[in-house]
Amino acid sequence: MASDRWASADFKSRVDEVLRRFVAEEADHLIAIDGSLEPVAAQLEAAVSDGKRLRAAFCYWGWRAVGQPDNHALLRAVASMELVHAAAVVHDDLIDDSPMRHGRPTAQVALRDAAGPHPRSVGAARSLALLVGDLLMALAGQLFATCGLPAAYLARARPLWSALARELIAGECLEILRTGTAPDTGQSLKVIRYKTAKYTVEQPLLIGGTLAGAGGALLDGYSAYGLPLGEAFQLRDDLLGLFGDPAHTGKANSDDVRGRRPTVLLAETWRMADPEDRARLHRLLGRGAPTGDTLESVREVMVRLRAPERVEGMILARVREALDALHGLDVPAHAEAALTSLAHSAADRAT
Repeated sequence: MASDRWASADFKSRVDEVLRRFVAEEADHLIAIDGSLEPVAAQLEAAVSDGKRLRAAFCYWGWRAVGQPDNHALLRAVASMELVHAAAVVHDDLIDDSPMRHGRPTAQVALRDAAGPHPRSVGAARSLALLVGDLLMALAGQLFATCGLPAAYLARARPLWSALARELIAGECLEILRTGTAPDTGQSLKVIRYKTAKYTVEQPLLIGGTLAGAGGALLDGYSAYGLPLGEAFQLRDDLLGLFGDPAHTGKANSDDVRGRRPTVLLAETWRMADPEDRARLHRLLGRGAPTGDTLESVREVMVRLRAPERVEGMILARVREALDALHGLDVPAHAEAALTSLAHSAADRAT
């Protein structure tokens, strides 16, 4: 049944197929310009080859909860959310100089061979990756605009696209500006709110609901559900980033420590640390590429000061807040069930 697609492999496979076909066609257009662009085109396709499709699912249920039906045009519209995510991931990996994503080299690493004899091959590969991310964001807008939904529906949602891009970029900029500064939980929460929470849950829901003609009260309810849940999603990501198994997460668990990123996990550790622990953390985080011993030492301080426990508490509190908001909404039972399940999928995961 269409109403069950959110919870099954069928929904993901449908979104995957839309993305595969759309991006493959765009990759062919790129290669037709010049054969040397083939490695760049390959990274476009690699960027959409993995993913949980949570953003597409939230956009889908933002529409369905208004009472609108499943259809292929809707599927194309919600798939555009995944292209936004793919663009953000390529750019984020570039900013953070991350070597691995989904268990394989990130775009700026994979494109080094394509740079070939370029006198600055590493810099050239980074530039190519930047352009891959830019193109993915442009393709997100193209897929949304040509999805097949009525023009009046798309016009309603267009201002939300501007907000989505503005807030996502604001979050990335804030993370860069806060990196290396004194850890602060409030500032770290602001970073994750804009860098991840809004474009992962809240904005997809609002776009889906606005496409469907949702009223102001329902859209406010979407925000009350989506924002705390998006924050819980990123808080879980922070824990997995340092304490998760790279074989499951597909990412190097040294990234946050190496980059001294302003995570809530680090900020909570710093808040509870005494002068001796702060001096130790400063020494550990001030080194170059962290070793296994460095990572283990940082983990030891965090666990001893119970920072992971407090972050877990933040996650649970935000999930409860989101579900309380959801259960107060006047939406169909199948939509409430789907959004309840999605809340648990977003916050309680191993990857």
